[in-house]
Amino acid sequence: MKKTLIILAALAFAFAACSSKSAGPSKPVAGSPAYLLAKEMAAQLPALDPEKNTVLVETRSFVVTTNDVLQMFYETMGTRAEQLKTLEPGRWKSIFNDAASQLAEKKVLLAEAAAAKISATPEEIKASMDAQYAQAGGESQFAEMLKGQGVSLDSVKANIAESVTLNKFIEKVLSTPGTIGDDELRKAYEADKTASVRHILLLTQGKTDAEKAEIRKKMEGILARAREGEDFAGLAKEFSEDPGSKDKGGLYEDTGRGTWVKPFEDAAFSVPVGQISDIVETSYGYHVLKIESREKETAPFDQVKAELETQLKNSRRTASFETYLTGLKAKVKFKPIPLT
Repeated sequence: MKKTLIILAALAFAFAACSSKSAGPSKPVAGSPAYLLAKEMAAQLPALDPEKNTVLVETRSFVVTTNDVLQMFYETMGTRAEQLKTLEPGRWKSIFNDAASQLAEKKVLLAEAAAAKISATPEEIKASMDAQYAQAGGESQFAEMLKGQGVSLDSVKANIAESVTLNKFIEKVLSTPGTIGDDELRKAYEADKTASVRHILLLTQGKTDAEKAEIRKKMEGILARAREGEDFAGLAKEFSEDPGSKDKGGLYEDTGRGTWVKPFEDAAFSVPVGQISDIVETSYGYHVLKIESREKETAPFDQVKAELETQLKNSRRTASFETYLTGLKAKVKFKPIPLT
């Protein structure tokens, strides 16, 4: 499934604000929009009750709760946070679990940046804000847009300051990719460039081990039906829980490398065309893929060599960051507590 799978949590995290200060559970603000929404949702999922303020992530120095996540949604999305009510309650669990982990990761990184005395300068913040104004057609238009969405300008400025800080810090901790040799570039050039796949996803985020076992058993049944010749697109429409592809029969077309999460991408570019994969597990859940087609690069090697080198270096940097973040989370005793 695509890393860019559009769910409410992912959209919110793109502009998420959070404090890097150590803190206990946040206090619910009775009567606030976030409080009222939580009360309404708690009628179907009691763990979201703002008075319970359920802890979703623990670390040595802070926790992230359901109230933190909802407040983040309102600070970054304004009235669009109400879109949560249009989703099935079953989706709320994965949305809150994902958002809490992402918010906690950001808090950990910001704390490390502060310890390293790295922060956004006023000039950098102004440059980023000016870019936002230009994109909106001017400062007044930007302010009107935020007002219409119920988002404060102060929240946006705080978010931008944190984003600039994180970018500077991450650049500092990433290892240098090193030289990419011609042999490696040629190998990348000759490999398949894009893949078109259909897939079926059963979500496991926030599920217990017992629940995951039942979900895997269900996927085994779906896989058996697909391999017996049942229409894969029809099975995807019936069973898949990926909103980005379900209505298209699970189809993602002509997708390049680096777009999907790694276990999914590995299957998409290794399973023979026309065949169906075994069950693939990712952070989202269990997948089954049918490979529709793959295409190679058609432009001359010399024409795309520089682009390939950039892609390979970016892949190395991404792997470097993921290794760093894993170690950092272990150091702070990062513990997700899935919403159930």
